[in-house]
Amino acid sequence: MLNIVKPDEEYKCPIDVGNGNYADPVTCKRFYQCVDGYPYLNRSPAPVTDTPQDLAVKCNPAECDLPYCYCSKDGTLIPGGLDPDDTPQMIILTFDGAVNLNNFEHYRKVFNGKRKNPNGCPIKGTFFISHEYSNYQQVQTLASEGHEMATETISLQQGLQDKGYEEWVGEMIGMREILRHFANVSTNSVVGMRAPFLKPGRNTQYKVIEDFGYIYDSSVTVPPQSHPVWPYTLDYKIPHECKSGTCPTKAFPGVWELPLNAHYVESYEGGHCPYLDQCVLHNHDPTDVLEWLQEDFARHYEQNKAPYMMAFHTNWPDVWFVTATQALQWITDPKPLKSLAKFDAWDCKNNVNAAPKPCNISNKCALAFKRPPSNITDTRYMETCTECPNQYPWLGDAEGTGVPGRDNYIYSSDKEPQITN
Repeated sequence: MLNIVKPDEEYKCPIDVGNGNYADPVTCKRFYQCVDGYPYLNRSPAPVTDTPQDLAVKCNPAECDLPYCYCSKDGTLIPGGLDPDDTPQMIILTFDGAVNLNNFEHYRKVFNGKRKNPNGCPIKGTFFISHEYSNYQQVQTLASEGHEMATETISLQQGLQDKGYEEWVGEMIGMREILRHFANVSTNSVVGMRAPFLKPGRNTQYKVIEDFGYIYDSSVTVPPQSHPVWPYTLDYKIPHECKSGTCPTKAFPGVWELPLNAHYVESYEGGHCPYLDQCVLHNHDPTDVLEWLQEDFARHYEQNKAPYMMAFHTNWPDVWFVTATQALQWITDPKPLKSLAKFDAWDCKNNVNAAPKPCNISNKCALAFKRPPSNITDTRYMETCTECPNQYPWLGDAEGTGVPGRDNYIYSSDKEPQITN
C-alpha cells in the first residue's frame, strides 16, 4: 500500500535526481516513492481487524453485462471474449495540467494531421485540464480539432483526496464550468476526470462523478504485473492492488475506471511509473528510450492488448490511437479487427467537435488573483475568446465575477447539472 508521509516521519526527496524509489536513511526497512518531489511511503498493508461495512464485492461476471457493466476476476480479460489476435491495440495519449505556450506547440507537432489511424483518421488525444496558467484560446483550438477535453481540478491542491463532497464538486464541476465559459467547450462532451497527483478521493470523488454525469475516471494506478488491466466499471471491487491507498471501496454502478498500468521493463531499469515522464530515463539516448518503450508496449500488444495509456506531465495494422472516450466506445461494444474500418465511433467523418473554431485574436486578460487563505493580491494572465472576467476565475466563482462563493452546483438526475447564482 502507498501512504502519504506523516509529518512526524517527514522524508525529503533527493533534489535534482528525478522520480523513483528511495530507501529511508534512518532504516532500511522503509522505502519511499518520490513523484515530482512528493514522498509516498511504501509499506505492507496492515491487517484488518474490523470488517468495514457497505463495501463493494468481488466481480460476478454472470451479473455484469456490457455495455453498462464490465469486470473480470483479475481485470485482464478482453471484453466480449475476443481473442487477442482479433482485438485492436488501443493507445491512449493523455496529457495533464494547463495548456499554454510552454506546451501548445509541442502538442501541435504531435497532432500534426500526418499521423493517422488505419481508417485514415488523424490521431487524437485526451487532455485533463487544470485551470491555473491555462490559455483558453489554445484549449478551444485543441477541442475544435477533435481532441477530448476532460477535467483535472481548478487548484491542483494537495490533500484533496481527504477533502469532502463540496470541495470535490467545486474543483471538478467548477473546472468543467470554466471550460464551458472560457473555452466554449460543450459541457456534454466533458465526461472524464483525473485526480491531482493520481490520488483518488476515496468514495467522495466517485460520488461526485456519479451525481454530476461523468462517465469515467482515470486516476487509479496499477502496480507492475505481468498482464496489464483492462478498464472496468465500479459495480464491483477493483481487481488489483490500490497503490495510492485512496481508491473507492463502495460500488458505483456504471462508472468506468480507466486505470494507469505501470510502465516498466523486466529489468526495472528506469524504475516503474504511471506517467511515462516519471520513469528515470534521462541518462538514456533516443535509441535506448525507444527500446525501453517497445518492451513496455510489447507487454500489452503480445498478451491481452489492454489499452496502452501513454500519460505525460510504427505502422501496425491493428494499432489505433484513440481518446479515452473512444476506447470506452469500443469496450462497451467490442468489434473484431476486420470490422473496425466501418466502426462509426472511430470514424472522423461522424465527429462533432467539442468546441467551435477559436477566434483569431484572443482577449489577453490581466486579472487580480488572491489565492486563499493569503491576503496578498497577485496578477494572473489569461487568454480567452470570450470577454475578460472581472477577476481571475477560481473555486466558487468559475466565471470570475468577483463575487466569492457565487457558484452553487445542483445535480438533477433528469437534466444536466446546473449552476445557480
